[in-house]
Amino acid sequence: MTEMDETNRDEWLDQQLRDAAPYIDDDGFTARVLQRLPAPSRRRQSFRAVILIGMAVLASMLAYVLSDSGRFVNVALERLGMLPMLWLFAIALGSGILVTSVGVIAAISKTSESQ
Repeated sequence: MTEMDETNRDEWLDQQLRDAAPYIDDDGFTARVLQRLPAPSRRRQSFRAVILIGMAVLASMLAYVLSDSGRFVNVALERLGMLPMLWLFAIALGSGILVTSVGVIAAISKTSESQ
């Protein structure tokens, strides 16, 4: 059986199941149960966000101070600037291939999850 036939059969089966299961009258039971449930509690999401952002800022400042005020970034950029042009091209090409590969893998896995 081809994939197209299986897809059509699945769609037909879904439609049959939807049509065969009409609403079952429960004499208001569902509505009564929903009315008796406690109201959803409101969480303080904004407070949690402030704590997370504050901790991230604090950690960033600590890392900056402990890394000699980010001097390692300047040193790394100077070393990168001293490389021959062919090496720079190879690094750019390699990082581009790596990022593209990760994107393709993520897209494929997302597509396979949705099916």
